Amino acid sequence: MSALASHFSYAVTIFLLVAGLFIIIARGNLIKKMVGLSIFQTSVFLLYIVPGKLVGGTAPIVAPGFQVYSNPLPHVLILTAIVVGVATLALGLALAVRVHEAYGTIEEDEILERDAAS
Repeated sequence: MSALASHFSYAVTIFLLVAGLFIIIARGNLIKKMVGLSIFQTSVFLLYIVPGKLVGGTAPIVAPGFQVYSNPLPHVLILTAIVVGVATLALGLALAVRVHEAYGTIEEDEILERDAAS
């Protein structure tokens, strides 16, 4: 049971990755695609953060009495990735608004039909 519990976070990561990828591929609505992309990015964040935390580990400040230290590098990298993810989501939503103004819809198949007709 402890082996399953120790890999639970990886199972959640894989589930989020597959769910986000499915939403991106299967949905035609641009807003839903942005939500899928956000879920996919969250799974990548988890993939980096989970191994960086050690049970019983402390902050990497040398002090007497501590032998196990957690690696801070994954957390720092993910902070940067979160900022990039928020900027990507904001740009995608701004583009969706602009597409809605130009085509009157945010459904991918309707946009392609209107493009082919003109």
